[in-house]
Amino acid sequence: MIETFKIFQLSSEDVESIQASENEPHTHDYEELLIGVEGRLEHFIDFESTKMDAPFVSFVTKGKVHRVIPYLKDGRCNIWAVRFRSEFIPETTFQLYAYYHNNANIPLPSNRCFQRMETICELMQEETRERNPDYSIIRHLLSALFTMVEAERKKLEPDQSQLVKTQSSTFKTFLLTLEENFRRPEGVEFYAEKLFMSSRNLNIICHNIMQLSVSELIETRKLIEAKNLLMTTDKTIAEIGFELGYNEKSYFTSVFKRKSGMTPSEFRKEMQQLIS
Repeated sequence: MIETFKIFQLSSEDVESIQASENEPHTHDYEELLIGVEGRLEHFIDFESTKMDAPFVSFVTKGKVHRVIPYLKDGRCNIWAVRFRSEFIPETTFQLYAYYHNNANIPLPSNRCFQRMETICELMQEETRERNPDYSIIRHLLSALFTMVEAERKKLEPDQSQLVKTQSSTFKTFLLTLEENFRRPEGVEFYAEKLFMSSRNLNIICHNIMQLSVSELIETRKLIEAKNLLMTTDKTIAEIGFELGYNEKSYFTSVFKRKSGMTPSEFRKEMQQLIS
């Protein structure tokens, strides 16, 4: 996906086409939220296959191996697909990783809350169809949508083992601490001390949940914010790097290119062309 945000609906007419296509398990470089209003979905993720009847919500984090196959139910299917890049809502993305790392699919009751979720999807789609879409409006609507989903998820969260609960709680605390401090030039030891634990144990928890080390998560959060600033501000590359704890522009550029495959200048130019 080359856009930073995209929203569309899977209708009954799309179901046959998707079922007939080569639909192998795959990964993608964006985040994806599915809101099932009507129909049925078979979702292969985390190496398990789950079948759900609407209404449901499914969130697929960037890089996860998955496959979705929609089906008709009572002759109908209506599934909203919301795709966005991590930097579109950078302050929210990492929290989503914590919430959905082991529970991607959430069946929901057909109540007023779910109806409001569908309304938000309609509002986001309407805004994208404007001649000059206001992406700040879409960001706020998307954040509100995830707030509603999280409120429903908490009501339905299944019992977990004490170890899983403890690790999930520690990981969420780490992400909150990271959100407050990622602009500083701090490493693993800083965050481990904040959480009153060893660097080794914090690395084990992060790897169990995200298959990434603490250092990789810190760097990834910085990169997401760097992309956000490159897209939404006129700050120089050096200013953005310094704001994120990189004292040398050359080092910031090197890290950015290693993680994203292009330099900050190339990324900014590409985003400007897409938005215009």
